Amino acid sequence: MIQTSEDLVKVNLKMLINLAQAANTVKLQYMAPRAMHAGGYVSRFKGRGMEFDEARPYQPGDDIRHIDWKLTARSGKAHTKIFREERERPVFISVDQRAAMQFATRGVFKYVQAAKFAALLAWAAQQQGDRIGGQLFSEQQCLEMKPQNGRLAVLRFLNMLVRPAEIGSTVFSFEHVLARLIEHVRPGSRVYLISDFRGLNAQAEQHLIKLARHCEVVMIMIYDPLEKSLPTTEGRYRFTDRQRDLVVDTGDRLRFKHYQHRFAEHQQHLEQLAKKMRIAFMSCDTQTDPLSRLR
Repeated sequence: MIQTSEDLVKVNLKMLINLAQAANTVKLQYMAPRAMHAGGYVSRFKGRGMEFDEARPYQPGDDIRHIDWKLTARSGKAHTKIFREERERPVFISVDQRAAMQFATRGVFKYVQAAKFAALLAWAAQQQGDRIGGQLFSEQQCLEMKPQNGRLAVLRFLNMLVRPAEIGSTVFSFEHVLARLIEHVRPGSRVYLISDFRGLNAQAEQHLIKLARHCEVVMIMIYDPLEKSLPTTEGRYRFTDRQRDLVVDTGDRLRFKHYQHRFAEHQQHLEQLAKKMRIAFMSCDTQTDPLSRLR
């Protein structure tokens, strides 16, 4: 498919719909599957279903209707019956639309790349029979869509990605975004976070840790090559967001090294955080085909 200059800086619905066929080659691997059945996955939830799974010691909060009275009588300690059930897996995709994502020097804008990742993941999950939900956030808005079944759910999500960021008085920080995510995502879901992760402070990390306790989280970091490394040719480079101008002098070697060190430190911190919390982590620049990264 031929890309126009508009496709490099702006997300359009046709672009995202056209990724459905490519998503056929993306297989979403889930952590520690218990078993496979035609029609879905065995749930990470321990719920009442058709097949008895196991009995374990009673824990506070367990439904007393599920107590295994025979085993309780034999052992002298309360035990609860656990049932195995099939259900479709909720997949929740959170996409960063903040001002810093509306930027690139090569390839496509970071937000365009993030939207492509989100569309591929949504189509792949739908083709595997999962329910699709999502979140779109900027500095002034934070929108959520409840996980739903089928192609129509994917189209609703893609339409959300195409919406321009609203301008309002409310300010959403990364901390607020993750707090809302915890409220909207059900335990046992797979959650994709697609962002450059600017503003991920200590409080936001605590929310991320809480989310990772109950969900399978995947972090996808999007960055522009210039953020990783400034031009090696010395000179003065002008950047603008049409409201403010910034001039970078790459001849200032001390500042040049400090700039590169900050990016490397940011990425390394995210990798270490993900490893500590057993979160999958992936990074991708604005030039790389997202399909090749997901494969």
